[in-house]
Amino acid sequence: MLLCDYAEELGGKLYIMGGGWSRLGTPNQPSNMALAIKLSVPWTQANEPHDLTVRLVNGNGEQQQDPQGNDVQIMGKLEVGRPPGLRPGSTLDVPIAAQFNGLVLEPGIYRWELEVDGVPMGDTTFDVVQLG
Repeated sequence: MLLCDYAEELGGKLYIMGGGWSRLGTPNQPSNMALAIKLSVPWTQANEPHDLTVRLVNGNGEQQQDPQGNDVQIMGKLEVGRPPGLRPGSTLDVPIAAQFNGLVLEPGIYRWELEVDGVPMGDTTFDVVQLG
């Protein structure tokens, strides 16, 4: 999982702009960010539905909310099939691009958390700081 300015999935590939940062210098102002995620689904879990959750938590581990009081998160289901001719035992790539626009964050530490079927699969941490 990579924090970036913009990410897009197209044709099974991730296209990333402004990737790899961990510090945001615009506290209390609307900010845009994206997550570029690449999951590897084992052969044995293909053709099965999986629950996906990506959420933003603050430094205390509490769910972050937007100004309207909604949790900042995405939830969904994914299911990947085995393409014809794929060698048995191969892993299957699942690229995901998630864009979050207009986030207003106070100075502090934040963490994006990724879960598949309720199991933590990764996270990425960033700081929101007052520059200058």
